[in-house]
Amino acid sequence: MGRDEWIAAFAAQAGLRPPSPEQIEGILELAGTAAHASERTAAPVAAWLAGRSDRPLSELNEAARLISG
Repeated sequence: MGRDEWIAAFAAQAGLRPPSPEQIEGILELAGTAAHASERTAAPVAAWLAGRSDRPLSELNEAARLISG
C-alpha cells in the first residue's frame, strides 16, 4: 500500500477527509523542519499540533522556520 492509499484509509477510519496533495506537502515541510531543528520526535508532535490549530499550514511552517533560526 502506498503513502496516499494508507493516508486515505486512515482518514476514512478516523471519519475525516484525507488531506489534499498541497496539505500533505505542507505537513511534511513542517515535520521536516521540526525534525531537523530539534529531536526527531518533535515532528509528529508538531504535526498533531498543526492539526489542532485553526492557523493555515503556511503560517505554521513560517513559525517553525522562525523557531529554527
